[in-house]
Amino acid sequence: MKTNCYRKLTFTLAIIILWAYYGCKKENKSNKRPDVIVHHITDPEMLNPVCYSDASAAYILRYMYQSLIDIDFKTLELIPVLAESKAIIETTKEGGMKFTYHIRKQAKWDNGTPITAKDAEFTLKVIKNPKVNNAHTKPYYEHLVDFVSYPNDPLKFTVVFDTQYILAEPASGDYPVLPEYFYDTKGLMKNFTIKQLSEEKEKLSSDPKIIEFAADFNSEKRMREKEYINGSGPYKLDEWTTGQRIVLKKKENWWGDAFKDTNMFFNSNPPKLVYKFVNDMTSALVALKAGDIDLMNGIKPKDFSELTKSEKFKKEFNTYTPTMLSYSYIGLNTKRPVFSDRKTRTALAHLFDINKIIQTIMYGYAVPATGPIHPSKEKMYNSAIKPYEYDLEKAKQLLSEAGWKDSNGNGVLDKLIDGKQTEFIADYLYNSGNETRKQTGLLFQEEARKVGIKINVLQQDWSVYIENTKKHNFDIMFGAWISAPVLPDLKQIYHSESSINGGSNYTSFGTPESDRLIDSIRIEMNENKRNDMYKKLHPLIHDEVAEIFLYTQSERIAISNRFSNTNISVMRPGFYEAAFTVEE
Repeated sequence: MKTNCYRKLTFTLAIIILWAYYGCKKENKSNKRPDVIVHHITDPEMLNPVCYSDASAAYILRYMYQSLIDIDFKTLELIPVLAESKAIIETTKEGGMKFTYHIRKQAKWDNGTPITAKDAEFTLKVIKNPKVNNAHTKPYYEHLVDFVSYPNDPLKFTVVFDTQYILAEPASGDYPVLPEYFYDTKGLMKNFTIKQLSEEKEKLSSDPKIIEFAADFNSEKRMREKEYINGSGPYKLDEWTTGQRIVLKKKENWWGDAFKDTNMFFNSNPPKLVYKFVNDMTSALVALKAGDIDLMNGIKPKDFSELTKSEKFKKEFNTYTPTMLSYSYIGLNTKRPVFSDRKTRTALAHLFDINKIIQTIMYGYAVPATGPIHPSKEKMYNSAIKPYEYDLEKAKQLLSEAGWKDSNGNGVLDKLIDGKQTEFIADYLYNSGNETRKQTGLLFQEEARKVGIKINVLQQDWSVYIENTKKHNFDIMFGAWISAPVLPDLKQIYHSESSINGGSNYTSFGTPESDRLIDSIRIEMNENKRNDMYKKLHPLIHDEVAEIFLYTQSERIAISNRFSNTNISVMRPGFYEAAFTVEE
């Protein structure tokens, strides 16, 4: 009996030892896993490098496509990528600008053919094609009117602008260059010129070849099917399982490996980049702690505050809080009858206690914002503009002056609008999974109730939310804009003539004066004059209250400490995961 028990005990101990040994081996193997698993809240809208408009897509596409020039995360300066060097810049005799580039002779497409000026020209034709679905970016290229090739050098070209433009240099080369052979197999765009597409866009809108090309380029297959998506970057789309993950796989014998360490855009170390979609932030945090996710940003402020105090977490993760080049706001649809009056919109602005939101919801990881100009841009930032004060009595007064009253005693304000008695009931939309936006909505809902306004706080899946904001199908929404460290061109978001239908002016903001200033800023090359214009535009946007500006936040990032070379940047998302290396 003793012997039998001893054998059982020996066997059990052996199992425990083997389990511990292989368990440790498995853990150590996981610890050295070279792939990077990045958390995203939801799927990107699409992976079409010209038509996308959401940040999630941008963060993934940057590893699949390359530009002639791009912004360095460290210096925040433009640096050459596909181009050998930054452009040679000249002024034309007509008062425009010329940018001449030379593409690296080593740059190759996946089929082994060289990347040439023809591909850059083709890309600009796609951008300027009147039927391609990129209305939100077209304003940046409207002054790019001609393209000059050099027959003796297929890698050299010049782009011409018809006027001085503050973003002419990035517009001349900071776009994802597309392989013409891959995206235009029928040669539909070959016989059109940049000049034609600039001067005859209305006429060309009905051209059969323009329409046929755009129909293919805008199609769903070009948005998400790996056989129809490809660029010159180090990674290619390997898998997209909707609602679960996107996997990018490092290309074998990628041409850019020969330039490793030249700059960040040639450092591509992990064999795979995995983007894991977890909509619930609490679940995502659990996955992060368990090691199922390596990298997470946008962590809920409360959770992030607690993580930075956890010794266990700090042994496994590094945390970072770079200031973001962004602003968050409450968007009011000014085309909806209840929001057409500025006094009504101003009353709503007085219902937001910005300092309380920053302290109780953002846990101090933010500073108040008053407009689209980032406070770090001191020369163009109008510091005289202050946030609207939280003031319920002022809100009530403005609502009364705007004609709102509770005529039937049911506790909800009403007003005669277009001959119909209308109660002040509005929907507040936010994207599901974003707890800070939800909490802000609930706080707003309670403050609005105190003055007689009923607010319904509604969550929507990201794709539905984006589509509704684009189509102006909302009352109130929580939005945010992320900017690059270049001069702000506000036409895409705030111009009333070209950006309401198809652009990004979701709230339908705009006055003749604001349009005039936006147009003037874009072509003013004198820094002092331009800064004065920015400072004049700032109060116009603030005073119209199409957007109630909330805050500029600090990013909240956690990265597994098994990675090195995790250079953090103020540029969103704050990291460049392709450059990560596993700590030895």
